[in-house]
Amino acid sequence: MTPEQAAANAKTGLATIVGAFAESPQTLRRARLLGLSGWAYHVSARAGALGDVRPETVAASIGLIAPEAVMDGWEATAKTSAPMEVAAWHLHELCTWGVEQIGGFPRLARLHELARRVVTAVDYAGLPLFAAWRAMPVPDQAPGAQVAVLLHLLHEHRLGVQLVAVRASGLTPLQAIIAGPEGETGAVAFGWQPPYPPAGPIVRRLMWAESVADAMAGQAYTALDLSERVELIGLLESLRHRLQS
Repeated sequence: MTPEQAAANAKTGLATIVGAFAESPQTLRRARLLGLSGWAYHVSARAGALGDVRPETVAASIGLIAPEAVMDGWEATAKTSAPMEVAAWHLHELCTWGVEQIGGFPRLARLHELARRVVTAVDYAGLPLFAAWRAMPVPDQAPGAQVAVLLHLLHEHRLGVQLVAVRASGLTPLQAIIAGPEGETGAVAFGWQPPYPPAGPIVRRLMWAESVADAMAGQAYTALDLSERVELIGLLESLRHRLQS
């Protein structure tokens, strides 16, 4: 398994694991307690690590969500809460979820060791959200909490390199979504308004962007040798199945 293959194979597992946290009742409850809509919480919880920045900066950093939708969510949060505080609460909830949902995972210490080495090896040039989140102090030192944060960082790393690769391919964010598996449904979910471009002419360009993203993400996985990369992917798959069962 090459570093690029490890990055490609980790993608789905990381998205599923982080998605399980994002959709958990306690995460949604935190949005209600802060008086935020689910959309405003999603935007500010993810980008709040950047600090008190302009909404245009947030839209540029997230990239794949329609700028107008990002700005609406960011500005709605700013009326009641500081985005950095929302991000800090989100990190706190992530740690709590990690203790409860991941803390009992067999070989947790090994997953922590391998994931930590990959996260540490990431070159964050061009990845502002990853860099901002990696700099956030982790409030809980429990193993489950630490692993949850590391997997969140690996997922944010993948999202960041994906955006860079999409733009390098010449695709707009909207084109990349339309050419992807969710098509127009994904465009609507990410706040983009029709008319939408035809997918046919741009699918091959998105495939190229995916391969570039695998290569970029794979650079960090060179911190592991071949057997360790195989082991990490196996652990991620085991955790993914555990959370889905």
